[in-house]
Amino acid sequence: MTRFRIFDRRGLLLLLSLLLSTGFFGTTMVGYFVSKQAIRAAIVGQDLPLTASNIYSEIQKDLVRPVLISSTMAHDTFLRDWVLKGESNVPEMARYLHEMKERYGAFSSFFVSDKSAIYYTGDGVLKHVSPSEERDAWYYRVRNMKSDYEINVDPDLANADALTIFINYRVFDFSGKYIGATGIGLTVDAVRHLITEYQRRFQRTIYFVDARGQVVLFGNQTGRVPNLRNAAGLGPLVERILRDKAGSYQFMADGDNHILNVNYLPELKWYLFVEQNEEIALAGIRQTLYVNLAISLVVTLVVLLLTHLVLSRYQHRIEEMASTDKLTGLLNRHAFTILIDKLLAEYRRTPQPISMLLVDIDHFKEINDRYGHLVGDRVLRDVAALLRGGLRESDIAVRWGGEEFLLVLSGCDHPEAQRIAENVRGRIAETPFEVAGQPIAVSISIGVSQYDGVELSDQTVGRADTALHAAKKGGRNRVELAESQS
Repeated sequence: MTRFRIFDRRGLLLLLSLLLSTGFFGTTMVGYFVSKQAIRAAIVGQDLPLTASNIYSEIQKDLVRPVLISSTMAHDTFLRDWVLKGESNVPEMARYLHEMKERYGAFSSFFVSDKSAIYYTGDGVLKHVSPSEERDAWYYRVRNMKSDYEINVDPDLANADALTIFINYRVFDFSGKYIGATGIGLTVDAVRHLITEYQRRFQRTIYFVDARGQVVLFGNQTGRVPNLRNAAGLGPLVERILRDKAGSYQFMADGDNHILNVNYLPELKWYLFVEQNEEIALAGIRQTLYVNLAISLVVTLVVLLLTHLVLSRYQHRIEEMASTDKLTGLLNRHAFTILIDKLLAEYRRTPQPISMLLVDIDHFKEINDRYGHLVGDRVLRDVAALLRGGLRESDIAVRWGGEEFLLVLSGCDHPEAQRIAENVRGRIAETPFEVAGQPIAVSISIGVSQYDGVELSDQTVGRADTALHAAKKGGRNRVELAESQS
């Protein structure tokens, strides 16, 4: 049966998909950008400053502590008394330095006497320092500096030239006279390991910068520019950072936005840089964005599929209601008008005989009057089912009105139509109909006409109707053929 389109389902689905997609996408993107701004504000205002504060607390324990140890050594009464007594007992000094090294877990400990120019370690006398020795330049720099101490990175002669962070602390006697330099050393690798551990724990990039803008210590990063003034994106900010000594900054590098928090550590005389790549920080929310978009797509597709199924079902129901007789399930006259036009159009392209059978139930009014309309409706349904059962797939069965039915037989000439009509009439006449166990006589009369190729469909039906009247006048339960159109 041909479908009758009641509305543009494709257009409705397209509009619905557009609305759903726009709604889901818009909501998801607004949520993403709001979350992105919130995360950025949290990083700048809370996360990085808090991380820097936590790292500073760790530094107090891991890096500033050696400064305090060196300060304790510089003010130690034993050390000053030993120097003032003439440095006569070298094993005593070696034992003292060795104990300081072991007690505080330092890599090395030392004292250089200004009077004797002897460099003492936990193993005894290491050497004599000399102004002409390039490797001893650090000592003469410390002797002439105004601050109490410095932090310097140098090879340690006492430990196979291992690169070491020395805290060089100036020592004065009880009257304030300079008498030498003391302190302890930490290996660069050990401190670098600490920074790497900070980075792992806090998920940030951490490094130290001196007052010249040089990176002095960093973790396991590779390829970092030693002088930050040459660093991409960060270079133009270095002078301002060194001047302000603390603050939050943002810069672009390698296409990513970086957020930087800086604090000055006066004990170390270094700047602590805590850096966050915003793209990495947003990786989680970006993953959530992709998941949300995927979920939105799936939901949209599911909704569209369900809508398509529902619309298809209801459209089918609406089409049936618009084209089908509710009582018998046969086509109605509106559907016949559409289908006969299509059938006649096909006839004009490829002429094939078309016959029409107009069927009427004999004495149907008497059945209604005697047994009631419910029985009459049942008879109509049963007769319609028998009519439909006797037709081919290409034939059309229409409830024409009341107790009348119209059968349109495509590719069927007059003799064949008459044969089919007799078969249908005989089947109905032989089928038992009962009401409360009592048989009801049901028969039909049929008028048959054949389309002549030029007349209107109504004229063909009219000739079948004339033949039907002739069948009824002839005694009913019979088939009459219409005369050809003259």
